[in-house]
Amino acid sequence: MQIQQLDKEYIAGTYKRADVVFTKGKGSLLWDENGKEYIDLGTGIAVNGLGVADDGWVEAVTAQLTRLPHASNLYFTSPQAELAQTLCARTGMKKVFFGNSGAEANEAAIKCARKYAFDIYGDASHSTIITLKNSFHGRTVTTLAATGQDVFHTKFEPFTPGFVYATANDLDSVKRLSEENDCCAVMMELVQGEGGVCSLDEDFVHGVEALCREKNMLLVIDEVQTGNGRCGALYAYMRYGIQPDIVSTAKGLAGGLPMGATLLGEKVQNTLDAGSHGSTFGGNPVCAAGALYVLSQIDEALLQSVREKSAYICETLQNTKGVKSVSGLGLMLGIETEKPAGEIVNACREKGVVCLTAKTKVRLLPALNIPMEQLEKAIAILKEVIEQ
Repeated sequence: MQIQQLDKEYIAGTYKRADVVFTKGKGSLLWDENGKEYIDLGTGIAVNGLGVADDGWVEAVTAQLTRLPHASNLYFTSPQAELAQTLCARTGMKKVFFGNSGAEANEAAIKCARKYAFDIYGDASHSTIITLKNSFHGRTVTTLAATGQDVFHTKFEPFTPGFVYATANDLDSVKRLSEENDCCAVMMELVQGEGGVCSLDEDFVHGVEALCREKNMLLVIDEVQTGNGRCGALYAYMRYGIQPDIVSTAKGLAGGLPMGATLLGEKVQNTLDAGSHGSTFGGNPVCAAGALYVLSQIDEALLQSVREKSAYICETLQNTKGVKSVSGLGLMLGIETEKPAGEIVNACREKGVVCLTAKTKVRLLPALNIPMEQLEKAIAILKEVIEQ
């Protein structure tokens, strides 16, 4: 209770926290201040992709921490350069900008898209970006403006102009907006995470890609939550068979350390020139060392296991009494239940399983390498709670 009292007194009240104080973890297990054990199906909201304190990750981060924890971007550091090379080699992208979060990665993507259009037209005439209704792109003023949910467009006015919102899975809606506005890009999540773990239809995604090519708009894919193995491929766009111009990612990239990355394709590889953008901590050597280790572990064997675990969860819960539907991709899943999702999450936590909510759904984001025995135990508890 002392920690909770300190939090209430000294930390801004922006979070509605659950009544638990976690003190340690290992892999997919967490322990609270009373020593109670939990199976973690939330991973810090898709951050601890290899679980908590993976031995190899700890070794890589500690080695860099004792060698050079920070140098700033006025100088070269090897972990950052090696990480950028690895990301480009594994995606076919050409350059990377490093920040500290998903919102920063999306801010960089937005700036890059608008500067690309400015460089072509010589002015800001083609600055509009099409995003999707029900999307979520971050909590800065600009990324809130990019977010296609009215609930976020209050209290902080004026928001950054230049965003219009199409209906997900409605290609005509995107086409209409592209004709009514001078647009530089379409920006979308392939699985709308905070919007309820809703996957986009493959035909729609391919249609948007073709439209972008036709109208010389950039295709920007927000992989903040879907990326880094979460959806059963290194990045979710790979499962859709498309090639974006810009990809933003964060969350699971550095395995528990704050890092965002904006991957730039051939069209925009030179758009962000000296002085056009920057970040003091972006590409921090310790975070980069952690990310290099994470990427070294995301191989085809791990991705195959993600797809298999996803199939197990879906098959189990789709046949569970009280479940209306299961949505999502890979180990980013949403369960629509007859009972309120919040009640289910609270009951699961009481029984030693940590899961999350997204809109009206129970959201599952387990570690990519969660042992099957622990996953089966956790899903059995979740199933029991839903059926009660």
